[in-house]
Amino acid sequence: MSTSNEAKKAAGEAGAALVEDGMHVGLGTGSTTARALRALGRRLRSGELKRVTGVPTSPGTERLARAEGIPLTTLDDRGGQEGAAPLDLALDGADEVDPALNVIKGGGAAHTREKVVAAEAERFVILADASKEVKRLGERAPVPVEVLPMAAGPVARHLEKAGAAAAELRTGASKDGPVVTDQGLWVLDAHFAPEGLPDAHAFAEALAYRPGVLDHGLFLERATDVLVGRSSGNGVKHRRRRP
Repeated sequence: MSTSNEAKKAAGEAGAALVEDGMHVGLGTGSTTARALRALGRRLRSGELKRVTGVPTSPGTERLARAEGIPLTTLDDRGGQEGAAPLDLALDGADEVDPALNVIKGGGAAHTREKVVAAEAERFVILADASKEVKRLGERAPVPVEVLPMAAGPVARHLEKAGAAAAELRTGASKDGPVVTDQGLWVLDAHFAPEGLPDAHAFAEALAYRPGVLDHGLFLERATDVLVGRSSGNGVKHRRRRP
């Protein structure tokens, strides 16, 4: 197993270990979260856990969860009691994590659904390896922005006026044309490397009311915990958001 895979496995298993009997859990998308789902499935099959239900953030996650025997539900079915979050916990990966636990997500183009699920969780736990830690968001990963196809050109120009060095339409590696999200929309990747975003909150604000934008991959002040997996049996670093 490669060093990266070892670290992802450690983070995924640590995330699954946070799930307790009777919890309702948001299930994120991506390679590290997939390891958490497999670990969670093992705990359910062994009888260690019971009455756990999950809300998936993508069709791929839904398929994996079903294969692992994780019972699924929806946010509508969960509802939530007055004053209580519908989900106890949400587990998800990240493209970048800064020192304040702000995150860029969306490498798998599932960030819009992931953000909906994260907002409904009492705890939003990011699972990552050390390569995802950065001093400033945007140093390596672009900020994905989900847009209506007809608005791709105007929104790309808006992103560059708002500070992006370039805004590129994401295209498929194994298909001709743009990546199409689960909502049937396109993704623009706003690049800031190597300096990163000078002000992530200001950039998010610039997108908040832009016509044609559904959502973006900046998860600011949302993560409550970050579990950073380490390789070669060195365990997991648990970072928590400061009050």
